[in-house]
Amino acid sequence: MEIMSIGNELLIGKICNTNAQWLCKKATALGVAVKRVTMLPDNIDETAVAIRETLNRSPQFVITTGGLGPTFDDKTLETIAKALGRKIEINEEALKMVKAKYQAYVANMGSQDFELTEARVKMASFPEGSTPIRNPVGTAPGMQVELKDTTLLALPGVPHEMEAIFDETIMPQLRKASNGAAFYDENLYVDIMESSLAPLIEIVMQESPGIYIKSHPQGEERQPHIELHFSTTSSNAMEAQERLRKAVAKLADLIRSNNGRVYSKEHNSNQG
Repeated sequence: MEIMSIGNELLIGKICNTNAQWLCKKATALGVAVKRVTMLPDNIDETAVAIRETLNRSPQFVITTGGLGPTFDDKTLETIAKALGRKIEINEEALKMVKAKYQAYVANMGSQDFELTEARVKMASFPEGSTPIRNPVGTAPGMQVELKDTTLLALPGVPHEMEAIFDETIMPQLRKASNGAAFYDENLYVDIMESSLAPLIEIVMQESPGIYIKSHPQGEERQPHIELHFSTTSSNAMEAQERLRKAVAKLADLIRSNNGRVYSKEHNSNQG
């Protein structure tokens, strides 16, 4: 799976890319590996090229975030159409979704005055052959298009809208694709110089197929304090937990034998 975050505000550092972090955590918990996250500008030509490059790698899923709204810089649907070599057209199902949302908004304000302006219709202008995705909390629908090797999904950039669409529509697709796999992890906190720790990690990873160990230094070389993160993905919970237990115990023993200190561990099962 790959994630493509679209918006100039990300590239100038005005907005932190929390959407990508959230999606990475959700996908990983479902047993789906995220291979790449790309941030791209609100530029049709540049981003269309990047989308084509991504599709050439044939990931099972590509999720874009941002650029589905009514303003001039919301260009994601037009960009996807260009990347796919397809026409952009008004999707009648999407238009019904947009119209229903605005009718509900004006009704809540005690008015019946409603117009499908060009900006509003823009949110229903989809690449031909694509399918709108219901937005439970916002106006702009998401979009899904099935390609030869890839499901391409476009979600809004507004976090609560993106999250709602993902939970309702995308998460079941990822869960099905993962074939029942889930992500499991444990943390171990130790005091040992990272340069002394590095060969010990290599030993345990070589002896523990399927286990990935990442060190996160929280001190400095002279006063080392390191968080060790052990992770694995499996469709068998008991097997995954035993695999983690053995790897944690092995590395803890090696650290102690090299005059390091082991403090505690935390067990997590992030099943989606």
